[in-house]
Amino acid sequence: MSLLEHLDELRQRLTKAALGLAAGVVVGFPLASPMLAYLKEPYGDRFQALDPTNPVISYFRVALMIGAILSIPITTYQVMMFVLPGLTPKEKRILFRALPAITGLFIVGALFAWFILIPPALDFLVGFQSDIFVAQWTADGYLGFITALIFWMGVAFETPLIFFVLALMGLVQANTLVRNWRIAIVGSAVAAAFITPTIDPVNMFLVMGPLLTLYLFSIFLVGIGNRINRVEPS
Repeated sequence: MSLLEHLDELRQRLTKAALGLAAGVVVGFPLASPMLAYLKEPYGDRFQALDPTNPVISYFRVALMIGAILSIPITTYQVMMFVLPGLTPKEKRILFRALPAITGLFIVGALFAWFILIPPALDFLVGFQSDIFVAQWTADGYLGFITALIFWMGVAFETPLIFFVLALMGLVQANTLVRNWRIAIVGSAVAAAFITPTIDPVNMFLVMGPLLTLYLFSIFLVGIGNRINRVEPS
């Protein structure tokens, strides 16, 4: 394919992913209100809105998060079909079968963030220099922090299965992941700093631990995928 053909394919893939996201957001609109009420529980009283448009923006933010979660299978498929062109029928079947599990892992990661990571993060932020600062977060600031942590941890939990699918296709080897363990540590630290926009090392290590565990689990799955790929006919 020429450069223009690649760009045209990218446009088509992005369009399909955007349509899937839009459909998910439409479904997420009626779910946004109960989700807002649920996310508000650690916050306490009603959200503080310092701008006339804050409630609307917060409502759309939550609807967008719901839509992004619902559209994960479509988005993942479109991305992998673009970066992995020329798949054989066998490889396409593997990819299709993996999509439900990829979505399930995203949900597991989101639940992990909500129940394991967010409570200590909020406790730290509320108690930090409490003799000087009073924690009175706006709706936009609070929901921005919460939704970002939930979404990106969900994405992180997808990586072992994605590596497994790539191993079944013969595109990654377990020994390659083992040799690059130093890069994995640095990458996990950078990702943890990005996912948790706080200077608290406790929260950063709370995220780094699962990320490194997911990397080790990825090595295990890739090893299994390599064996299956060697014994199964194309």
